[in-house]
Parts: sequence; structure tokens; C-alpha cells
Amino acid sequence: MVTPDPRHHPAAQQRETGDPSEQVQPMPLLAAAVTLVVVLLGAGYIFFSDPFGNAELGDRRTVADLTAKAPGAPGAAGQAVDGKALYTGNCASCHQATGKGLPGVFPPLDGSEWVQGEPRVLVNILLHGITGEIEVAGTTYKGMMPSFKQLGDAELAAIASTIRSEWSNKAAAITPEQVAAERKDTRRSAPFASGAELKALPPAQ
Repeated sequence: MVTPDPRHHPAAQQRETGDPSEQVQPMPLLAAAVTLVVVLLGAGYIFFSDPFGNAELGDRRTVADLTAKAPGAPGAAGQAVDGKALYTGNCASCHQATGKGLPGVFPPLDGSEWVQGEPRVLVNILLHGITGEIEVAGTTYKGMMPSFKQLGDAELAAIASTIRSEWSNKAAAITPEQVAAERKDTRRSAPFASGAELKALPPAQ
């Protein structure tokens, strides 16, 4: 009796895997089209945006440009910091470019008694922040405003001066020296707990 060779058994042949193929699989046309469109859009943006020196296309100042210069240094005279640009970068996301805030969420700066009132109060709000309830223009808000003490004296003075004179506000400017004087006061290291604490601040001497 002849024993069949298992290599020629139909089941064995079915279990065998095919030889690997060396056929090149081309990129799908849809993927190629999408890639081409993205590349063309990127090239078009670079070409038409002219990002090599046209100052009208955006604010190209560096951190050094915004940093307050020491007294006597070149360019130290006059307002060295753009308060509007700093407001846009640090405050407008909450208080909005119009200064109107968001009803019930973020209080307005336009017409705010805290903005137009005692300069020392506004400086302390910027330096230390506030949490808890505060009444602004007759409406009570409860939330948290962070401290901006990481900004320099000239930068905080520029922001404060900007919001005190923008929109319908007509209050006087705040100087870097006023900010520096409040920053030196080390009696406070935490945010104000409420508007009542802010009201307890005595006027600047």
C-alpha cells in the first residue's frame, strides 16, 4: 500500500501561503489630490502674505520691544509700551475688545467704577487678582481674575491707562511709578477675596 505524500494533499495545499508580491502599490488618487492642494495652499499663503517685513500685516514686536527701558536708556522717554496691544493679548479674551465683558460672566471695563476710580485700587487688582463677588455697574459677578504681576511696571501702567481712557472712560493715566509703589507693598500675596476688600484699601498718599 502506498502512503500518500502529505505535500500533495489538497488540505495541505490550501494551508500554504502565497509567495510575496513585489508589485508596487500606487498612492490613492484622493490622497495625492489632497496632498497637492495642501502644498499649493501653503505656498500661496507664504507668497501672498509677504511675511518678510511688511509691518502692516501684524504686530512684529519682540519681548524686548515691550519691556520697559531703564531711566536714561535710549528710547526710554515717553510711552515705551503699547497698552492697547497688551490689553488685546491679556484682557480682551474675557473683557472683550469693546470693554463690555460678557453679561453675567465677565464684568465690563467700560463704565466700571473700579476702572475709573481710585488708581491704587485698579493697580492692586492687576497685581494681585480678585476672587469672589464683586459688583460692577450695578451687577454682581462671582468668578476669578488672575494676577498679572508677571508683567512689568510700565506694562501694567500702560494697560491701566488704556482701559481708563478707552470707550466711555475718561480717567487719568497711571504711571509706572504708581505701579512700582504698590508692588513694593508686600503685605498681600493672595488675590482679593471680594469687592469689599478692595473698598477697604485706603487712597494713595
